Amino acid sequence: MTAIRTTQVGKTYQSARGSSVVALSPIDLHVEPGSFVSIVGRSGCGKSTLLRLVAGLEEPTSGELEVAGRPVQRPPDSVRYVFQDYAQSLLPWKTVDENIRFGLRHAHSRTDKNQDRKNWPAVIETSLAEVGLQGCGNRYPSELSGGMQQRVAIARALAAGPDVLLLDEPFSAVDALSRIQLQDLLLKIWRTRDLTVLFVTHDIDEAIYLSDRVIVLGPNGIGIVSDAEINLIRPRNQVTTKSDPSYLRRRSEILELVMQHH
Repeated sequence: MTAIRTTQVGKTYQSARGSSVVALSPIDLHVEPGSFVSIVGRSGCGKSTLLRLVAGLEEPTSGELEVAGRPVQRPPDSVRYVFQDYAQSLLPWKTVDENIRFGLRHAHSRTDKNQDRKNWPAVIETSLAEVGLQGCGNRYPSELSGGMQQRVAIARALAAGPDVLLLDEPFSAVDALSRIQLQDLLLKIWRTRDLTVLFVTHDIDEAIYLSDRVIVLGPNGIGIVSDAEINLIRPRNQVTTKSDPSYLRRRSEILELVMQHH
């Protein structure tokens, strides 16, 4: 079964003046279970729109969209979304533990383990351990660095036991070293949990390093202009992978495609 399937899915908005604005032209996209797929392209090409459609946060104006073989009519239980701005996605008046509990209360988890509140402390402890934040449950977001706050956001998503993780430029607001660490952390979580990941980024190097496939969206809502397989050896390494001739070749090809369509 395909984890994510879009069939001629598109999104059009009405402007304040009543004219139609194409955010995403109809696209066909199939994402296999357990794969890591990144979406790249210039600002305004429809990357975040596509992610919101898959998340059930918006409705498409055309086409059909399925997650795990079921039509998306509301946010799917098996999907969790990690936003770009961790400062806005976390509740500053709640501790780390309380932020994750908030996510669990508003989750429709399919697992009895997460539905039973008696098990929440163990679930929270496990998710924090996965992101390297053991012992931070009583701290507030303001007491954490940007990278640590985004780890909390990821832990909150993991606590709900998703099959599909959607990430919208999640590392763009952190420093370079934190970004590298978060990339490798995400790969570790992806392997351990056998997740399907759909990842939006402006960073072509990041997309290639993380992914099995990189989808390039063209500007002005024109849709997919490339679907590139990334056949690099796993596990990946920030130094050796990024010096691999295959990596460098893919980087040049994808960068050229993005630059052509502007």
